[in-house]
Amino acid sequence: MPLSHSLVALLVTAIWGLSFVVIKLGVGTTPPLLLAALRFLFAALPAVFFVPRPKTDWRNVAAYGFFLGVAQFGLLFAALAIGMPASLASVVMQAQVFFTILFAALLMGERPGPHQVIGGFVASLGLVLIAWPRMTGGGAIPFLMTVLAAASWGVANIVSKRAGRVDMLGFIVWSSLVAPLPLFGLSLWLDGPDRVFAALAQIDGATLAAVAYLAYPTTVFAFGVWAYLLSRHPAATVTPFALFVPVAGILGSALILGEAMHPIEAVGGAVIVLGLTVNVFGARLLRRLRPQ
Repeated sequence: MPLSHSLVALLVTAIWGLSFVVIKLGVGTTPPLLLAALRFLFAALPAVFFVPRPKTDWRNVAAYGFFLGVAQFGLLFAALAIGMPASLASVVMQAQVFFTILFAALLMGERPGPHQVIGGFVASLGLVLIAWPRMTGGGAIPFLMTVLAAASWGVANIVSKRAGRVDMLGFIVWSSLVAPLPLFGLSLWLDGPDRVFAALAQIDGATLAAVAYLAYPTTVFAFGVWAYLLSRHPAATVTPFALFVPVAGILGSALILGEAMHPIEAVGGAVIVLGLTVNVFGARLLRRLRPQ
């Protein structure tokens, strides 16, 4: 992958890492599914009036909008609202790397290398370490919701690859139209009309700033670039750059939210990052170890 693409991928992951902090702050005052609906509403409007529709099957657009907007972020926003720490969520969500590689192998015939299999196994051990103490307490549900959100991200990555080399700005903008109504409907059902309409009536500048950050740099720019990179490079090359997401997420959570991981969570997070590192650098190491 060219250096320019690598640098842009790192910028995207930094934006995503800080977005966990923004989401955590936002769901403190706004129902989570309503906040997610506003995110994608602003990502789609007014851009759809100026950005041409992507030249791909409408089912790709609808599927990407559903798995990214409704499934991934509906689950993630709700998990953060009911107790998932932002720093830990930024780590667990990187399981999307291995979900993407798995789904690409099963659905698209992309064979993972030995280092990717090893990296996935190591990262799975990290998830087990994080999950173990949570399975007996109230943390199990938000943790499992976050893992399902990561799997949904993996599916969305595969859909974007299947869409091919299309205008990715248009792809992101038009797919964002899919999410607001289902998310708003789910918020009305789960939170109740009184809470939803009260939150809309009392929306403040901080909430609007959170929505703007989540809609424009995080969704339109970052996911547009990510989908562009996935359309031009193998999934196993692009997705490991998400290694930097938990770094930005943990630093931002510590500095802004004052979060600190429990020791077992820190160990599990470190093991996940180790698995991602094996995924990123394992191929180079194997080439060096082979006899010349």
